Amino acid sequence: MKETPRGARSGRGRSGRLRAFGIAAVAGCLVGLVGGAFRWCLAHADALRGSVLETAAALGPAGRLIPVALTALGAAVACAIAQRVPHAAGSGIQHVEAVWRQEAEARTAWLVPAKFVGGLIAIGSGLVLGREGPIVHMGAAIGSAAGRRGGLDAEYAEKASDADDARMLHTALGGAGLAVAFSAPLGGLLFVCEEVTGTVRPRLVLLTLVGTVTAVATSRLLVGDGLVLPLAALPAPPLWTLPVFLLSGVTAGALGAAYSALVVRTLEVCDRLTRVPLVARAAVIGAGVGALMAFDPLLTGGGDQLSERLLTGGTLTVGALVLCLAVRCVAGPLSYAAATPGGLFAPLLALGALWGTLTHALAAPLLPAGSAGMGMGTGAAAFAVVGMAGVFTGVVRAPLTGTVLVVEMTGAGALLLPLLIACFAATVTADRLGSEPVYDTLRRRMLERA
Repeated sequence: MKETPRGARSGRGRSGRLRAFGIAAVAGCLVGLVGGAFRWCLAHADALRGSVLETAAALGPAGRLIPVALTALGAAVACAIAQRVPHAAGSGIQHVEAVWRQEAEARTAWLVPAKFVGGLIAIGSGLVLGREGPIVHMGAAIGSAAGRRGGLDAEYAEKASDADDARMLHTALGGAGLAVAFSAPLGGLLFVCEEVTGTVRPRLVLLTLVGTVTAVATSRLLVGDGLVLPLAALPAPPLWTLPVFLLSGVTAGALGAAYSALVVRTLEVCDRLTRVPLVARAAVIGAGVGALMAFDPLLTGGGDQLSERLLTGGTLTVGALVLCLAVRCVAGPLSYAAATPGGLFAPLLALGALWGTLTHALAAPLLPAGSAGMGMGTGAAAFAVVGMAGVFTGVVRAPLTGTVLVVEMTGAGALLLPLLIACFAATVTADRLGSEPVYDTLRRRMLERA
């Protein structure tokens, strides 16, 4: 057999790499369009849901049945859609991780429309789910399909141990999906390296950079270029406050470990209800969430409105904070157990904002006089921001991703040191409590049930 010259092999490798970057750019634009359209539709669904709630409230006690019925119907329809497509239910991030580890195959046929329509119905109806899961999964599916259609395979890998370009594009464009979901390109890159792959490979980093930049730039045509959770400028906190944020991170890590266990435990309990059809179970869960929505809309939904209110100085009493925190700690896992498309990240960030604000309310009387105000950088908004990253890290166990994601969402760069310290504390605390990263557990559960 005639041996291929080394120069020809390296030339083919360079050609494959350039082709991969071009495909990543095109696929990134598609992810930006799909993810941006998903966010745009969700924004209008939220507005429509608000109008329905106002109309229902005007009808008196009988009107409270309207959100109950609509959310139950939405959950049932979204669940029915998800059941027709493998891996369409839930976040989808665990499936992206499994594909990277070669434990599962990438899914493209019907996954994108199922995630888009099912996620829009489920999240739009008020379930406590995040938009990032469907967008990450849709982005990964688009990346995988683009890689295959572009003719990328292991033939272009320089080393036999390297992952093939199609698998890399699947992972990289999943990170682009996260970047689009929160307008956080660096967060998307760190998500790929820290959470999905647990490694830093130059080839993968470059593909992810190309995908996230083009995806976020394209999505801005539909959702604009503003911050997801705009925050007034905060000064850097004094050094003596860092131990306070360290303790805040410890408590956030403990809450994250408890929430992660609650998500998994709720799924296990629902698995035992074998006599109840999945669609009926989703409808019951939806009805419960709808009843909460009729009581107070802030108790339901992805949580952006709640987070924005807390970050911009909206006042809630300690009792209201505790109630909202307790309700969302239960409603989030129940919503995830409804087996509809939807993620965990956005509700986690809202939960963290609640926890941080509550921590500030309890700790403020113990701080030196005059130090609890915004002028010293230790006000409620600062604690809310740190709480967002801390609880996220306690559940997902990705401290750098949590830190950068929150900074890109809020623009709170002055809180970088408190964020890093709190995320470190949250990681150590959750580990010491024996809590496993939630997506490791969900991935293993998905593979066992396959």
